[in-house]
Amino acid sequence: MKTAARAMRQIDLQEYQQREISLSDAHRDTLLSEKKALNLTIEPVMGREGTYTLRPGSTVGAVEIGDLSVLIQPKIGIPQLLSLACYAMGVFKSQKERLFDFKEEAETPPDTLALALHAAARRAFSRGLLHGYRTEEEALHTVRGRIRFADQIRQRFGIPLPIEVRYDEFTDDITENQLVKAAVARLGGMRLRSRQARRNLGWIAATLENVSPVEFAPKDVPEVTFDRLNEHYRGVVGLSRLILRHSAFESKRGEVRATGFLMDMNVLFQKFVTVALREALGVSDPVFLEENIDTLDKVGKVKLKPDLTWWEGSECIFVGDAKYKRIENESVPNADLYQLHAYVTALDLPGGLLIYAQGEGETATYTVRNSHKRLDVVALDLRGSLDAVLKRIDGIAGSVKALRDEFRVVRPAA
Repeated sequence: MKTAARAMRQIDLQEYQQREISLSDAHRDTLLSEKKALNLTIEPVMGREGTYTLRPGSTVGAVEIGDLSVLIQPKIGIPQLLSLACYAMGVFKSQKERLFDFKEEAETPPDTLALALHAAARRAFSRGLLHGYRTEEEALHTVRGRIRFADQIRQRFGIPLPIEVRYDEFTDDITENQLVKAAVARLGGMRLRSRQARRNLGWIAATLENVSPVEFAPKDVPEVTFDRLNEHYRGVVGLSRLILRHSAFESKRGEVRATGFLMDMNVLFQKFVTVALREALGVSDPVFLEENIDTLDKVGKVKLKPDLTWWEGSECIFVGDAKYKRIENESVPNADLYQLHAYVTALDLPGGLLIYAQGEGETATYTVRNSHKRLDVVALDLRGSLDAVLKRIDGIAGSVKALRDEFRVVRPAA
């Protein structure tokens, strides 16, 4: 184990920033094989054999592939990244509601998550492990619960014992605890840099010793409904779901060849903005939609997929897009404005809104000639506390309402 740790090659990168690094042929080929999953550009440096320019895109996190460990730091920092992700997943709604904190001193997202998961688990388990009823079907020598007569006749006709029965067992081997145990196993399979993080995971695993080990694929992590009986598990379950959804990826050959934690900032930014605007506007999911599909032409061949739409019945009253992307010339790309113009034209709206992460676009308003459609551009600063970011969202919600009100003036309700 120690020899493997010494042989591990560590590469530290930062989102959207290029770096020249010397690579062996084996490490170069390893990165090339997973460059799509890592959203990584790899180019040889002219005149310098074995040296390559690595430039990450919007994917951030830490991953290990064989004896190569790659860390891609987010511009906003690991604690802020995970805070926004937890908010987007409904783990908490404000800074005050947080049942745990992300540690600044942790070097990687997996280490940070391990420390936070331990804090959330200690709080959740302080009242004892959550128990619930689980339906079991077994063949027993005594009657327990209800006899499954159809199965008894089909499988054991004329044989009195054992008896096919169905019963409800009150147990700690339930979905909530299985999710936490699976998250611990997933993090435990990574090379954590923090010794404390490794010890903390051991404590959680020991506490959940009697819970069945279940492997959840990233796309099949179950939702959990919370009520007064399991509300105290919201933090630890939410973190566990976040870990399980982002801690594995598939290679071209369809096999998981790497361990780590990766997040696409484009997806996170869009999800966070959608959830935060819903909260600020006081509307529900079916009213304020994410990635609604419409068409540009009357026949319906040209598809449109705006990030944000607000509906009153069957009528769209607002459209917008959330963009987290690197803009080289620090001005809004024409393509983004053309796209927004297509949305407002197809949906017959007086205007629309482009929301960029601050530093990726500047606030501006464009009025289109002849059509007089208004294209507003705003920038959201993701730095600072979660509550500070949510206050900035309130300002953007004001822009959304202004466009909604303009629609009502142009097309008053019948």
